[in-house]
Amino acid sequence: MTQQSITPPVWFRLPPGFNDIGPSHRESVNAFAEALGSTAAQREVSQLIDGLDELAGHGVVHTALGFHPEEPDGVSTSLFSLTVRSVDQPNPRLAVARTALAIARSSLWTSSVRRFIDLPSALPCCLVTGIISVPNLDLRLFQARVATTHPDKRHLLILDMTSASTQHADAYTDILEAVTHTLSFSDPDPSPQTAAGASRILEVLL
Repeated sequence: MTQQSITPPVWFRLPPGFNDIGPSHRESVNAFAEALGSTAAQREVSQLIDGLDELAGHGVVHTALGFHPEEPDGVSTSLFSLTVRSVDQPNPRLAVARTALAIARSSLWTSSVRRFIDLPSALPCCLVTGIISVPNLDLRLFQARVATTHPDKRHLLILDMTSASTQHADAYTDILEAVTHTLSFSDPDPSPQTAAGASRILEVLL
């Protein structure tokens, strides 16, 4: 769930293996890195939090890191984010279509696929998936992005799933689509939530 005074109320459910992280976690994450006794880890953690600070300046209101064990001893990692933007377009379907088209036309994409998603809320929703290249780095990432609108018709919601584990593109696409189907605009579960466990990337996560 994310709910800030400058954004409309939005709730969603992330599957096991995802852990919320943001600029407000800097102190606790730094303490964890220091406990590892590695200057490299401390430097990387600092860069991560600095990057999350930058994302907040672009309308990103929620971020989470996904960790899923892989055989025999590896781990697949991903970054989930939710962005909220104000829109002036009175037609929500047109706003979503234009946003999805702008996403797919980004020069970062080396390939992309677009399709619409039917949500229980009947809100317009479009999914864009594919491979992106990182500027100045010889690195390819898988990214899935969903564009939809808030019922107030004044805000656009963009959900992102990004991972260097391009071999799990289909699984990450399924995860993001499943998360999108949990979107709610009134508190669906006011009771306290229990801590999430771990899950493997190829398991059914929701």
